[in-house]
Amino acid sequence: MSGPRELTLPTDKMRGVVQDGVGWMIYNNPARHNAQSLEMVRAVPTILSAFAEDPEVSVVVATGAGDRAFVSGADISEFAERRTTAEARAEYDAEAANAGAAWARLDKPIIAMIRGYCLGGGLATALMADIRIAAEGSQFAIPAARLGLGYGLAGIETLVGLVGPAWASEILFSARRLSAQEALQIGLVNRVLPAADLEGAVRELASTIAGNAPLTLRAAKLAIREARRDPALRDRDAVRRAVEACFRSEDYLEGQRAFLEHRDPVFKGR
Repeated sequence: MSGPRELTLPTDKMRGVVQDGVGWMIYNNPARHNAQSLEMVRAVPTILSAFAEDPEVSVVVATGAGDRAFVSGADISEFAERRTTAEARAEYDAEAANAGAAWARLDKPIIAMIRGYCLGGGLATALMADIRIAAEGSQFAIPAARLGLGYGLAGIETLVGLVGPAWASEILFSARRLSAQEALQIGLVNRVLPAADLEGAVRELASTIAGNAPLTLRAAKLAIREARRDPALRDRDAVRRAVEACFRSEDYLEGQRAFLEHRDPVFKGR
């Protein structure tokens, strides 16, 4: 096992750490329940781009510092300055769009490890992960209706695609908080675990994923993403190319050898 390697970032409210094939993106504002300030939003593309380019990173885990919150939403203390005038909203929205694009570009698996509050923009963040694992006692909500905010179509599409229109309607119209068990029942999260077991389970899953063939992971993520799109807009050729790259890779031969030799494969991503 290698020691952790920390990214250099322009803010201490976000952390990027690489260890044992896993990139950890940590929302590091526990004094405000990891509420996202604009400087935190701006750091996301830097972190995810570094993970995307790092051959040592096979899987990404997004989480919040401390045990009280994943991300509790946007930092409302900034709303008067950052999200009131049309010009300020346009700047904020552009930075948020850059962060969203960085999530969308990342072709490596992403796990959201959720403790405590996962609210508003925090829930939108968790929805951009491929897998969501939560601790018992976590709470989920989109309180926009209590704040007078409007939610854009992209976020709504993701929510509806995951839980369906009826549950998306209840989440958005009521603005109430769902328990971890409710989130599990409607498919918002994959698993709910005792808080003491959460990090160990996530590390085990991330390690399992990191030990698998990178080209296969990339092809699977691409195919899943395209399967969620309108059939008329799916890039089927891109999926075919990704699948063909797997069959033409050294890793495909290594997987066969390892199976026949009854050992774990050693994949190189080529």
